[in-house]
Amino acid sequence: MKIISIQNNLGVPKYRQIISSVEKAIEYENLQKGDKLPSVNKVCLEFSLSRDTVLQAYEELKKRGIIYAIPGKGYYIKSVEVTIKQKIFLLFDELNIFKEDLYNSFLENIGTNVQVDIFFHHFNTPVFKKLIDDSNGNYTKYIIMPTNLAEAATVIKTLPVNEVYILDQTNPELKSFPAVYQNFVKDIYEGLLNGKSKLNKYKKLIMIFPGFREPLGMKIGFENFCKDFAFDYEIITEFKNQEINKGEVYIIPSDRDLVSVIEKAKIQKLQLGTDYGIISYNETPLKKVVENGITTISTNFEVMGKVLAQMILKGKKEQIENKCDLIIRNSL
Repeated sequence: MKIISIQNNLGVPKYRQIISSVEKAIEYENLQKGDKLPSVNKVCLEFSLSRDTVLQAYEELKKRGIIYAIPGKGYYIKSVEVTIKQKIFLLFDELNIFKEDLYNSFLENIGTNVQVDIFFHHFNTPVFKKLIDDSNGNYTKYIIMPTNLAEAATVIKTLPVNEVYILDQTNPELKSFPAVYQNFVKDIYEGLLNGKSKLNKYKKLIMIFPGFREPLGMKIGFENFCKDFAFDYEIITEFKNQEINKGEVYIIPSDRDLVSVIEKAKIQKLQLGTDYGIISYNETPLKKVVENGITTISTNFEVMGKVLAQMILKGKKEQIENKCDLIIRNSL
């Protein structure tokens, strides 16, 4: 039984004809799960092809999860699901409500015949490295949230260079990769600037910045704004045994700290939006209703997911800065 068929002057690249031959053989049940494919050398000799041409075809089938390789033995059928044209590796830092919005938006817009496998590194460098090492060569596209992990760029650069997309945070070491990202320095600066008329009513701005998960750009943008407009300010790493003074505004990246500040203010019988203020980071549905509304600085995660999907589908290689807005509510 002949598995692979190549025609000259067909106008279709030879490696694509090899892929199509394998797909048709699976569809017609001439190839079953576990069956061995013709060796690279055999295909080369039979059709006078270069090894690179055959390997390119087999590698693409491998990335789509259709075949797998056993070193020294050859290539075998792994899956008979040939409708999957793209197999995407998606590495998030963590799952929260706004990352879930991003993920769902991406799935809605990436189209059919695409398999998306999602993983989480939880800001752990060894986990980050292992997940990328284990996935290398098994996917058609790699979408990575590098956050602020040390050595992230070095690890990412081991992946196929034309198949990597950076999401949410980027840095100068990753400037060669297409990305949909937030500009944290600019976003927090402009967000505070848009709320300056309200901030002028307060005495001091305090940012709670643990610095573990939070992008450093938040801190830099906050400091730049306070210095440029002569605001009294302070940056603290945690909100613990802290007294809230009247006239203070808290800029809070972490929702855990947001809860702590609100709880403490209730104990002190302080009125949010009058005695003290809050600006939270990242919009969620609950922030529309908690304490009659929490002011937020936030990007639109649904737009981020849609833009990323469109970039992949259209084969674009751009660095796109996702828009960020200040949403003013009762807390300021």
